[in-house]
Amino acid sequence: MSLSERLNEDMKQSMRNQDKFKLSVIRMVRSAIKNVEIDMKRTLDDNEVLDILSREVKQRKDSLQEFQKAGREDLVDNLKQEIDIITAYLPQQLTEEEINVIVQQTIQETGASSKAEIGKVMAALMPKVKGRADGKLVNQAVQKLLS
Repeated sequence: MSLSERLNEDMKQSMRNQDKFKLSVIRMVRSAIKNVEIDMKRTLDDNEVLDILSREVKQRKDSLQEFQKAGREDLVDNLKQEIDIITAYLPQQLTEEEINVIVQQTIQETGASSKAEIGKVMAALMPKVKGRADGKLVNQAVQKLLS
């Protein structure tokens, strides 16, 4: 079952269960996917849907930090729940140790030895961790190991 099909089935199940919050989150995600499909004039594959899901989680995490700074705990709780719902559709996230191992392997594969070669390492690395790790964490790990 593709991610889009899974989202559709979960949306129907949320309707049956009258889970309005989960239903609204799934509808927002499906809307984002549909907008990209309309722009590209084709149906998206699972990798492209994963990109959209990752982007949605990242947007919510950014908003979460801002709401925490502003002391808006009511909005913080809702965003945390939304993040949990969307994250359920993403692959299992890598731990910091797993990211470091993959980064070290990629640095060896590319032969990078200085911070000037971060771009080369990141280009080789990001397809390996796509959807399973935040790009910011990966970049920090590369910088730390190349310094």
